[in-house]
Amino acid sequence: MYNKVMEVIHMIYSMTGYGRDIIHINTTIITIEMRSVNHRYLDISIKAPHSLLFFEDHIKKVIQKKFNRGRIEVYINIEGDQFVRKSLNTDWKLLDEYMKTIEQMKQKYNISGDIPITMIPTLPEIITVQELDDDSDELIEPLIIGVKRACKQVLHARKKEANDLIKDIHQRMAMIEKTVSFIHDMTDEVINAYQKRITERIHEFLNEEIIDKQRLHQEIAFLIEKGDITEEITRLFSHIDHLNKLLETGGTVGRVLDFIVQEMHREINTIGSKAIDAKTSEKVIFLKSEVEKIREQIQNIE
Repeated sequence: MYNKVMEVIHMIYSMTGYGRDIIHINTTIITIEMRSVNHRYLDISIKAPHSLLFFEDHIKKVIQKKFNRGRIEVYINIEGDQFVRKSLNTDWKLLDEYMKTIEQMKQKYNISGDIPITMIPTLPEIITVQELDDDSDELIEPLIIGVKRACKQVLHARKKEANDLIKDIHQRMAMIEKTVSFIHDMTDEVINAYQKRITERIHEFLNEEIIDKQRLHQEIAFLIEKGDITEEITRLFSHIDHLNKLLETGGTVGRVLDFIVQEMHREINTIGSKAIDAKTSEKVIFLKSEVEKIREQIQNIE
């Protein structure tokens, strides 16, 4: 089983990972950080300096070729002024309005004194920092290389986590299959014990001479049929087989696996509602617990 998992794992990825790359261009340092988390679809978020807005489409195209699902957050930081220049922009008209209003307040409330110069920069929207566009075409190639390297690190992390997830799922699926087989194998024993128990209770309350044995057997058969779990067991085995084959096939299987696990949970619930003995009920509780743990793991598979 372990060897089989190791063969398959390169084809299945989780959705959690982190990557980082640093680019040096003369005196400028560009840091690219990439974080991947669970998401139903592929969702890409890029936070970069204003001067690199032109580059967002390039980044998204690179990421779309590498990933199928997950929220990918990309952070780009530039240290140095080779490609990013900033200037201060003063809104003089707004400042005139501030000064006019302050003078009116002084006259109305008879306030004396001068306005300290240090207060002016603190006035809202008076001074803003503006990034100036620069000729950043020479950044395109090194940035693409950096993004690809960050993607490679994220994929490596996602692959490693998927390895652990799949090993855990295989172990739990083996326990589930063993438990379902146990329930299936003891079906006849449970039915016979159930039939015997019903018969004994009827004899306790009724005179044996007035019991319609044919009717009694019919009623017992009806009750047993209501508690028949043969179809649910068959479907459970089918779901188990399907899930294991998907893990072996690999690819982007997270959503399909999630659907199969939901179906398994439904069949187990039905078995629990039909259970006519304490041992089956006990096994159903175990099955529910294991399936829920598998479902949690599958939520992180791409």
